[in-house]
Amino acid sequence: MYDELYIEVPPHMVNYINRIIEGYEYLGVLTTINAKRATCVVHTTKDTKEIAIAVLKSLTEIPIAILKNKEDAK
Repeated sequence: MYDELYIEVPPHMVNYINRIIEGYEYLGVLTTINAKRATCVVHTTKDTKEIAIAVLKSLTEIPIAILKNKEDAK
């Protein structure tokens, strides 16, 4: 089953975050929801969602907010 992870990052870091996610094969696919706010969704699976969160949290030099749901990302 698939799952979704909603995040907000600095706008100039969206492409970098996307490259990181792409670098981990089968971890997820990033899609921008709101370009001005730089809110995104990582389409992942229930099995890989926690790994995706851990990878994002490991990027300590980038302020990444993990959002509760889709409504928070609009």
